[in-house]
Amino acid sequence: MKKVMWWIGALVAGSLLGLLGVAWLNSLMDFVASLYTRLFQLLAVPTIALAVIATFATFGSQGTGKIFGRTITYTLLTTLSAAIVGALLYILIAPGNLPMESITKGQEAISLAPEQSVYDHILGVIPNNIIRPFSEGNVLSILLIAFAIGIGLSKLPDTENKAVVVKGLLGLQDLLFLLIRWLIWTLPLGIVAFSAQLSAQVSAGVVADSIGKYVLVILGGNILQFFIVLPLFLLARGLNPLRVLGKMMPAVLMALFTKSSAATLPVTMETAEQRLGVKPKIARFVLPICTTINMNGCAAFILVTSLFVMQNGGIHITLTTILLWIVIAVVSAVGNAGVPMGCYFLTLSLMSGIGAPVGILGIILPIYTVIDMIETAENVWSDSCVCAMTDKDLGSKV
Repeated sequence: MKKVMWWIGALVAGSLLGLLGVAWLNSLMDFVASLYTRLFQLLAVPTIALAVIATFATFGSQGTGKIFGRTITYTLLTTLSAAIVGALLYILIAPGNLPMESITKGQEAISLAPEQSVYDHILGVIPNNIIRPFSEGNVLSILLIAFAIGIGLSKLPDTENKAVVVKGLLGLQDLLFLLIRWLIWTLPLGIVAFSAQLSAQVSAGVVADSIGKYVLVILGGNILQFFIVLPLFLLARGLNPLRVLGKMMPAVLMALFTKSSAATLPVTMETAEQRLGVKPKIARFVLPICTTINMNGCAAFILVTSLFVMQNGGIHITLTTILLWIVIAVVSAVGNAGVPMGCYFLTLSLMSGIGAPVGILGIILPIYTVIDMIETAENVWSDSCVCAMTDKDLGSKV
């Protein structure tokens, strides 16, 4: 509780500093925020790899089967529910069409945006070099490598050589968590910088220009998923949502400001184990997977944005269309990891593929920072819920 109070105090202090509008102070806060983001990204890559490899090596591929099954089941259920909530709000609020002039201006804003086909996206996940995924921070590729090595170690006979390798991995993991705890101890300074950075952007009008009902659907869907749907999942498994959220608040706040589930992963794992009391074997296996595939906010964004863009392109939105795009949004969100600004550019690619007016995504771009913050916080909260439910189901068996 004392740590959370420090974080909240840092949040308030940073917001006030950002509102001052002092140029040199804003530059300093940008530097500190970038520094902390880079440090957490640095720790996130080995955290993912070591967590998965060590879990498979020490627990065995058969033992992880049940954990993996629960993780996938809860991930698909929560991601599907997020897309359904977004669809219901879209029908209820019914955003109108934008004037053609605005769409044309938006087209200019994304003229240089990279586009990827589905095949490019899949090939980008399959590593052809064992070093490159780690140097580029491609989370899904790292996860594939970690799965292969971990399963391979679990299948090796119990020899002295295997024991040495496993002990070395566990020792590296202990060292990594020590570094994470040191970084978290200094985190109030980073939160001051993150909140000052956001406050300066808002006061400068970067996120002030919105497109009304569309933004209301996106943010409303995230809020409903965060405060109602995910807590209902926890209640259904006999868990207290207020307790789980209270314990996991450091990770959720970290996600809000870093806008990166992967960068937040070290904090999420440390918080789940030390504050929530999740078994290390479960936390260190479930959370790296969830960070990669459990994208509640992304599913809602892809669905709502696609419907909005298609509607502006003259496509009649029927119930069949909505149901089809719910499936597309869930599948796309699950496979979205490893792409910079993944939700945004994946939606751009989908819309380009059907000839919809993608200029609308240029209008969305200035406010995507805030949308991305809220979606990332929701994603990490959903990761925490999946981890807590899996621990509740299987914690006594590991």
